[in-house]
Amino acid sequence: MLCLRNLFNTRLVVNPKSVGRRNSTLNVRPGGDFAHILPIRLIEKAATRITTDNDVRPLNYFKEMSSFSSRVVGVWWSLFQDMEINRVTGLGDGHAADVAIFFEAGTGELNTKAFEKAVAAISKLAKKGVGGQLNVPAGHWLTAPFNLTSHMTLFLSEDAVILGIEDEKYWPLMPPLPSYGYGREHPGPRYGSLIHGQNLKDVIITGHNGTIDGQGKAWWVKYRRKLLNHTRGPLVQIMWSSDISISNITLRNSPFWTLHPFDCKNVNITNVTILAPVLEAPNTDGIDPDSCENVVIEDCYISVGDDGIAIKSGWDQYGIYYGRPSTNILIRNLVVRSMVSAGVSIGSEMSGGVSNVRVENLHVWSSRRAVRIKTAPGRGGYVRHITYRNLTFDNVRVGIVIKTDYNEHPDEGYDPKAFPVLEDISFTGIHGQGVRVPVRIHGSEDIPVRNITFRDMSVELTYKKKHIFQCAFVQGRVIGSIFPAPCENLDQYDEQGQLVKQSTSQNITDIDYDF
Repeated sequence: MLCLRNLFNTRLVVNPKSVGRRNSTLNVRPGGDFAHILPIRLIEKAATRITTDNDVRPLNYFKEMSSFSSRVVGVWWSLFQDMEINRVTGLGDGHAADVAIFFEAGTGELNTKAFEKAVAAISKLAKKGVGGQLNVPAGHWLTAPFNLTSHMTLFLSEDAVILGIEDEKYWPLMPPLPSYGYGREHPGPRYGSLIHGQNLKDVIITGHNGTIDGQGKAWWVKYRRKLLNHTRGPLVQIMWSSDISISNITLRNSPFWTLHPFDCKNVNITNVTILAPVLEAPNTDGIDPDSCENVVIEDCYISVGDDGIAIKSGWDQYGIYYGRPSTNILIRNLVVRSMVSAGVSIGSEMSGGVSNVRVENLHVWSSRRAVRIKTAPGRGGYVRHITYRNLTFDNVRVGIVIKTDYNEHPDEGYDPKAFPVLEDISFTGIHGQGVRVPVRIHGSEDIPVRNITFRDMSVELTYKKKHIFQCAFVQGRVIGSIFPAPCENLDQYDEQGQLVKQSTSQNITDIDYDF
């Protein structure tokens, strides 16, 4: 049976009694009840399979019904390129049905053309004001990079795996990001992403926990051996787009950053698992919102070889000139592991500014750092109005880090006197066990940390040394009793907000990197 989906997700099951005849009229049953007639012009013949109640199973397409050896890989959209969909019960005038596009089960061959044809077909529908859904059935689908289009859903069924081809000659080159001015690892062009989109609206990537696998090991090895001439590409990258939803999938083994929305608005990332080896998988950040506005990241599990999440907004003079901040970002209900970097980071590329970020209900385990803000002279920009609430550290070397000397620059053209502003940062409900250094706030004379607040903190320590709450050039307050005892840079208030002790040494330095 052929299954279509309408705009309200009603399943329309077509009984293909007349398959093979041109200008055939097929009976349609929405949800099992007889409905109107749906005229469909079929170009070629097709073999079909049954649908189930909770999933749409694949259709097998053949060029010749009599020759089963001539199995066609991918999407034969020509079957339906002249499809005309009339009014169907349950749809108002002007509404058309989304078309579910299917694949023959995995063959191990390169499926790039099939993906491209499917996306092109959906793009034609989008120009008519109709969305489309590309269904990827169970199987392994090897592909080179391909682009998405507006008003589309990429749906990965259970046990569906999109595999990125390892040979970099299949990966297109792109200009450097305009806010970076430089390939992140090499000057000049950079590799594109496996799944890419630009200037899009209304894009959904979802499924029944299917997988997108970048097969990044070959890239990591070549990077360490200095065999690549261009910056590695992300796994999924969406640029200059809006209304993006990514949910219920697994992303793994990215060559570089895993999920990179760049200069996007209204991005929702929910119930996504992101995996890479925690060691020897360089720069495999989980999610990097970059110059993005209105972002929600929630209910995710991330275990990768770099930052679990890194909020960015451009690099030095290029980011300052581009001038797009990352703002209005909510991160909640995450479990993260990062043996190399941090669970959730801001920066170090933050030259366009980062503000209005809320991180809550975060569990970081077996990691080098839990949360970190990193910047340097030359970055410019600002990090302000950042709220951390209900953080749990489990076997973490350093819990909270603010670092102002992360001196990595795109070129010699940066302004060393472009000092970022760090202010209005609060931590509430910080708990954990097995932590060596709970806090290390390393401001400087040029980049002081202003208006920082700690409240309700109790962290079990593994290293019994006096200076474990480390500060330098910090101004702020502690409200109520916290453990371990705060540094002397901070004012102390009781729970009622009354000043108990005022600091006279905000610029004192008590940073010890020896442990």
